[in-house]
Amino acid sequence: MPDIKLISKNCKGFVSAEELKAVSKAIKLVHKELKDKKCPGNDYIGWLNLPSAMPDKLVEDIEDTAKRIRKNCDVFISLGIGGSYLGARACIEFIKPNFANELKSESPKVYFSGHNLSSDYLQDLFNVIKKKKVVINVISKSGTTTETAVVFRILKQYMEKIYGKNGVKDRIIATTDSSSGALRKLAETEGYKAFIIPDDVGGRFSVLTPVGLLPIAVAGISIKELLKGARDFEKKCAMLSLDANPAYKYAGIRHILYKKGKVIEVLSSFHPSLRYLGEWWKQLFGESEGKDGKGIFPAACEFTTDLHSMGQMIQDGQRNIFETFLIIEKSQATIKVPEFKDNIDGLNYLSGKDLDYINYKAYEATAGAHYDGKVPNLSIVIPKRTAFHLGQLFYFFEKATAMSGLLSGVNPFNQPGVEAYKKKMFKLLGKPGA
Repeated sequence: MPDIKLISKNCKGFVSAEELKAVSKAIKLVHKELKDKKCPGNDYIGWLNLPSAMPDKLVEDIEDTAKRIRKNCDVFISLGIGGSYLGARACIEFIKPNFANELKSESPKVYFSGHNLSSDYLQDLFNVIKKKKVVINVISKSGTTTETAVVFRILKQYMEKIYGKNGVKDRIIATTDSSSGALRKLAETEGYKAFIIPDDVGGRFSVLTPVGLLPIAVAGISIKELLKGARDFEKKCAMLSLDANPAYKYAGIRHILYKKGKVIEVLSSFHPSLRYLGEWWKQLFGESEGKDGKGIFPAACEFTTDLHSMGQMIQDGQRNIFETFLIIEKSQATIKVPEFKDNIDGLNYLSGKDLDYINYKAYEATAGAHYDGKVPNLSIVIPKRTAFHLGQLFYFFEKATAMSGLLSGVNPFNQPGVEAYKKKMFKLLGKPGA
């Protein structure tokens, strides 16, 4: 099975072989720091060997729990924010049909909440789950993350009203800290099944822990294949050669472009199934690199749709942008353009052509036009929408993020800036001691 691959030919003229050679020396130093656990934030690099260190017993427990959930409910709700939900949602939307929740064959329906404070969103969710059998997975290391904790409090009340105080015990699952925190205490008090978030893995790196694996397994996706792909790239992304290690090459090119004033990276895709992968990527890089007045601003576009809006800015705007394309090499469906006798729209020249072929030509044209417009760009080619290839991609981006942040001189594993809005919000809400 072919691996995902990185293509960098559209960086020619922006990144030289000499510059890559120079940055590779810095990469070797950072690599050693990571390996020896002597880098900034070294308490949070448990994700580094997570795929290969994952206990078989834990994988079996997650799969068994997912099977019981699938038999026991119509609706599964994952409650979490940031890294506590983005990875799972990215995976489910990448693998499953675009309208999965609308299909009768898909059971249970998977929904996400606890990532906003919108009354309308929550009420609409209540309307959807009315008279349905529901199981909830609440995900929070501390159990006090405002958005998730508030929504969980409301949904817990709803569940207890429907199933009774004792009846919810088998319908609420907690994914939380191993020994402390409000959610751990509640799980033990109420008798909820609980999975552990490893102490040395931060939220945005947690998709390959029970945080992401349980919702993914409930959706009917093979977590063994996902982990297999991640293990494959754990080995590949441990190599020092930039030609052999796509994560380090990607990080090196990003660093060179950043030093030349390319301070915005646009992740562009041509498939709606990649939308939430873009959201996961934005958090991974934004929260990891944006510190101390440094960092590449991560943005995401969905083409060809956004070519009719943001495409103008990318093509003709300020030249502080570079682009990374996510490309799916082979779609799951084959749909051909029909021929019309009258040819009023003038599109008979496309008749008989696969829609995927047209979409790929749109990508080639976009990459070429943006390169001609002085926007260097890379492409990451994903052979197919499989759990194995997504596992590779998850690990690729995680390793690249760590390397990119450390090359820039920041700690990519903390998020001090996230606390700023919380302090002000708590004060405005009148939280005691705020």
